[in-house]
Amino acid sequence: MISDYHMHTCFSDDSSTSVEAMTERAINLGMKRICITDHYDMDFPGGEFTLDTVAYLKKLTEVKEKYKDRLDLCVGVELGLQPHLQEEISRYLNEFSFDFVIGSIHLVQGVDLDDRVKIKKTDEEIYREYFQFTLSNIRNIRGFQSLGHMDYVVRYGYQKEKDYSYYKYADIIDEILWELIQKDIALEVNTGSFKYGLNFVNPHPDILKRYQELGGMMVTAGSDAHRPEQIGCQFQALKQILSDAGFDYLTIFKARKPEFVNF
Repeated sequence: MISDYHMHTCFSDDSSTSVEAMTERAINLGMKRICITDHYDMDFPGGEFTLDTVAYLKKLTEVKEKYKDRLDLCVGVELGLQPHLQEEISRYLNEFSFDFVIGSIHLVQGVDLDDRVKIKKTDEEIYREYFQFTLSNIRNIRGFQSLGHMDYVVRYGYQKEKDYSYYKYADIIDEILWELIQKDIALEVNTGSFKYGLNFVNPHPDILKRYQELGGMMVTAGSDAHRPEQIGCQFQALKQILSDAGFDYLTIFKARKPEFVNF
């Protein structure tokens, strides 16, 4: 089964699941490798999504050793990106060792996308602002290996995907994809979108196809699971989505170096 390279445990503020429970579920599904990627969003409003990185790495090292004969447990982190955190993120990644770092955008101009009361913008306005903010982060921040759930913002739209398409935002999306390719940053395919009522992975399959057309080669796969039963969500459908987009392999990371595996 496809290696799940995006999942959360009780070290993330939005999960209460133990590392062992996630590991056991992955083994039962037949996975040979997973990557735990708990949240760390520096400067998140309300102080949420901090990470006790020392305790986190200690626990994952213990579990990795415990299950070494049954599963290859990789150690990752999902960093919330904001341009003003460039230096802080750089220091953090120099201090701690990870196999894989996802760079994700959960905020726009410091506002949680889930807080539409504060945003007070149309879907089209916030979607475009999100993509512009994504581009700014990619241009300013180094050290992450994959861009997480690229059109994540659609999960929080009033109309979600009703009036959303790659073509409507092709100008800015193409800039994002080109920056990823030039900087050797992978594009994550995230099936967690289905939990939010969307009928497509993040990013939309049309974006995956465009990424491949532009010469993009590195795609990582993650379910964004926060509970054991969510691990590998829709991964059977994911194989066809990737194939239709022109991919016959996935990218995984060990010690932040890419490896290519068939799915």
